[in-house]
Amino acid sequence: MSDNRLSVFKTYKLYVGGKFPRSESGRVYEVTDSKGRWLANAPQSSRKDARDAVVAARKAFGGWSGATAYNRGQILYRIAEMLEGRREQFVREVAEAEGLSKSKAAAVVDAAVDRWVWYAGWTDKVAQVVGGANPVAGPFFNLSTPEPTGVVTVLAPQESSFLGLVSVVAPVIATGNTVVVVASAKSPLPALSLGEVLATSDLPGGVVNILSGKTAEIAAPLAAHQDVNGIDLTGADTALAKELEIAAADNLKRVARPQRVDGDGDGEDWTADPGTHRLTAFLETKTVWHPTGALGASGSSY
Repeated sequence: MSDNRLSVFKTYKLYVGGKFPRSESGRVYEVTDSKGRWLANAPQSSRKDARDAVVAARKAFGGWSGATAYNRGQILYRIAEMLEGRREQFVREVAEAEGLSKSKAAAVVDAAVDRWVWYAGWTDKVAQVVGGANPVAGPFFNLSTPEPTGVVTVLAPQESSFLGLVSVVAPVIATGNTVVVVASAKSPLPALSLGEVLATSDLPGGVVNILSGKTAEIAAPLAAHQDVNGIDLTGADTALAKELEIAAADNLKRVARPQRVDGDGDGEDWTADPGTHRLTAFLETKTVWHPTGALGASGSSY
């Protein structure tokens, strides 16, 4: 084999509706590593790309929310399997994106895979935690069950390009929502590569849509979009989060506010036990009354 062969550089693309389009605007921007060295050109998404992603997410919502929780769990576990198979690729991309040694990047990737498995196991259990039968006065069953909110915009963490990304995306889709993800502006490559994994993991197209570019530019139309039902502001700085929350109020979106320890950096410890708060952030509770029927001689009709 010749030592003079040309390198085949990877072309990173958006992931929208199960396909890999370039940005509608044709724009790209340079992505560099922690030392300022060029890594790749990433698509710079436009407002039109954001609107297209919402259309794809809405189209996929009926099928995904209507799937059984057990089936969603199987698909999330399949994603973890595929991530494990691409482990070396993600270790390299995370190391370059976050300036980590190979061993530390490997630990981050392993934690991200484990996080997918964690949420895969929760898909058919969360209803038992936040739902149930309610005691009422009268011959009725009163049942409360969780249902997905709908289309959710997720602003991924800026610093934790992979573990943080997985930690904010997996719980939202585990509960039956569909997602438009705005990747880390400075480190989008792990997120764009995740799209390639999702495309081959039995996840229906449109359930997760991944955009890269300037966070504020993409997030503004999504926060104001009338067909977006919720927004996770994790990746927004303090000023942007306030602006987006005001826009989100126009159609009463559910808003998950960023947890901060300072003005701009990621405030959450993504290695900590994730708990269930992100699983329940974009759930609605439906309560149904049903008559038990006439009581029999024994005092119960059942």
